[in-house]
Amino acid sequence: MLQHSRDPQHEGRPTTEQQMGRERRAPRLRRPRAVLATASAIAVCGLGITVGITACAPSSPAVDTVGNVDFDTPLAIPPLAERTVDADGTVHVDLTAEQGTTEFRSDTETPTMGYNGSYLGPTIRVNRGEHFAPCLTNNLDEVTTLHWHGMHLPAAADGGPHQPIEPGADWCPDWTIDQPAATLWYHPHAHEDTERQVSHGMAGMLQISDAVETALPLPREYGVDDIPVIVQDARFSDDGEFEKTNDFVGTLGDTLLVNGTIGPYLDVTTDVVRLRILNASPARVYDFAFDDDREFAMIASDGGLLEKPVTLDHVRLSPAERAEILVRLQPGETVTLRSNPPDLGENFQPITGAAGHADRFDVLQLRAASSLDHVGEVPETLTTIDPIDPADAVGERSFTLSGHSINDKQMVMDRIDAVATVGTTEIWNVVNEMPAPHNFHVHDVQFQVLSVSGSPPPPELAGWKDTIYLEPDVEYRIIMEFADYADDENPYMYHCHLLRHEDAGMMGQFLVVEPGADVPSQWRVDETPGDDADKGDHQH
Repeated sequence: MLQHSRDPQHEGRPTTEQQMGRERRAPRLRRPRAVLATASAIAVCGLGITVGITACAPSSPAVDTVGNVDFDTPLAIPPLAERTVDADGTVHVDLTAEQGTTEFRSDTETPTMGYNGSYLGPTIRVNRGEHFAPCLTNNLDEVTTLHWHGMHLPAAADGGPHQPIEPGADWCPDWTIDQPAATLWYHPHAHEDTERQVSHGMAGMLQISDAVETALPLPREYGVDDIPVIVQDARFSDDGEFEKTNDFVGTLGDTLLVNGTIGPYLDVTTDVVRLRILNASPARVYDFAFDDDREFAMIASDGGLLEKPVTLDHVRLSPAERAEILVRLQPGETVTLRSNPPDLGENFQPITGAAGHADRFDVLQLRAASSLDHVGEVPETLTTIDPIDPADAVGERSFTLSGHSINDKQMVMDRIDAVATVGTTEIWNVVNEMPAPHNFHVHDVQFQVLSVSGSPPPPELAGWKDTIYLEPDVEYRIIMEFADYADDENPYMYHCHLLRHEDAGMMGQFLVVEPGADVPSQWRVDETPGDDADKGDHQH
């Protein structure tokens, strides 16, 4: 339900210039509620049925591959998807979901899944304004779906659990690309089976270009200085199969795959390289940095360019989050991208044994040639982001994540948890009540972060986002516009993107409808607590 009252202290929002003007990440102000977090941990331990028996087991020994990776395999670069263009300008891309085997280690074949191959999928490139008509043929022996993560599109084309693709069937949606340049991705969203399919390789990158991005002096030669970096973790059995662990958060691997490569290196031929980093792992939170602690420029988050480059020496990404970074190298040097133990929030409790909070990984080695082509200087300004005005919000909703539930509810296919009116703006207040990791993904929209625990967001969160990590017991206020695509027959999803949680029901559904529209009787409407369900606009 939508709550119309607003707290006056949240009415104003710092300007984008104020948010982005800081060179370095500002410390976050959090409410000191560690006692509550500890109490929650104790409660969790008493609810083994809710969160799984292993949730309260002692933490597993930390994984540490730093200094132990040979970096003896060239980084695989996913091929670009083949595009065909009709006379009317419609862009077609054909994908096939396949089963096969992949040799990650010498002489060992692992059963895998992929698109147009045995593992992962091709990188799809589209331009803003193009009419896009992908088509997936399901050659698996099981149901799948194809979700366009981060895409603004009609609900019927979203590829969520309501668009199942049976074995042998085709699914061919179409829509017009109408959002800024960004690094998105595609993956299955099969009901209660997303973690397994994604973990077995069903994922691919989708890159949108527009006139603003292409006018900037940025690296953009695919596979040369513009590099997809799809990071996944895996655990292998003795016979080479993927193993599933029973951690509360989901499977946590002891081996990293980057574009499907173990121990990858990249030969760099330019003085600046653009890494489009995607956390495609089912559960792990990474804190990416370089082995010499060098600074880099973050230029884009989930939904596209930041207003200005943000100088960082590390960036935290939870599952499904993306970051585009520019790294400068000197001729002949070698530098290693690694993941350090992530800061999961001051109220995170290791008692949950979750998220690999103490793990360290060497990820990717960059090897600069003895002479490097000059790319250019990092632009001081990248784009303009118009802040969404909180005064335009028609109301607010509250979402509390705990266990495998949102607002004490688990996903039910015929229940609608929120009804939004097309053309309106809403503020969502999201809190992770557990001392364990959760994050939050909203389909269809790119949102802006108004505040984190009452303070302005750090600069790396001041752009467009579709997925955000939720530090325990911290309120995240996000604002979004439901610009178009009213459809009372097909819902969008919001959910935790730790895929074990999603599969277990940590997901809700929302409709975007015309003003005053009746919600069809096929749906049971149970809007979120604390909000005004009726609004006087829609009949349930």
